[in-house]
Amino acid sequence: MKNSNYNPYIIGICGGSGSGKTKLLTDLQALFSSEQISVLLLDNYYRPYEEQFIDENGVVNFDIPGSIDLLAFAKDVIKLKQGETISREEYTFNNPNITPKIIVTKPAPIIVVEGIFVFSEKEISQQIDLKIFVDTHDHLMMKRRIIRDAIERNYDMEDVMYRFEYHVMPAYHQYISPYKYSADIVVPNNGSTFENALKVIQSYLDSRLKDEV
Repeated sequence: MKNSNYNPYIIGICGGSGSGKTKLLTDLQALFSSEQISVLLLDNYYRPYEEQFIDENGVVNFDIPGSIDLLAFAKDVIKLKQGETISREEYTFNNPNITPKIIVTKPAPIIVVEGIFVFSEKEISQQIDLKIFVDTHDHLMMKRRIIRDAIERNYDMEDVMYRFEYHVMPAYHQYISPYKYSADIVVPNNGSTFENALKVIQSYLDSRLKDEV
């Protein structure tokens, strides 16, 4: 149901694959209640496997803007801003052993949108009030991607390395890293913790929430 008096503050979290966006988001969520902050994840808007682009070597490329339904995501951000609740099927990264859940995102005073293309897609970016970029060295992103895909998701190591070199990094340099320079906050994640950045963000959001009361 739409709430005409609803005027949320939109935070965008962006960064490369393996940069630590999810860790920052998880730590941030732990500081606030679900009534204060709600989250919309770009990962749940990947297009079906059969609609994905296949490169010249026959490998599906999940790391380009066309792999995700960005306009559907942008429309849902607008709906949330208008006080509507969003329901979306969880994207399970083509894992047949996982039964997708229905993810329900309810309106809240603060809405966090997170994903690799939330700054590069104009229809999404223009909805964001505070842009946070998670900045990580390339070799650390590769290490984290290997741990996630090869170890946690049991992907073939050769496939993981190929995708990182020919899909992940080209997309990062074209669609993601240029937007670091227009972000409001850049959070370095090169082996250190998010503690100082979290304190700054928490303090700022606390002040905004008090203003809402």
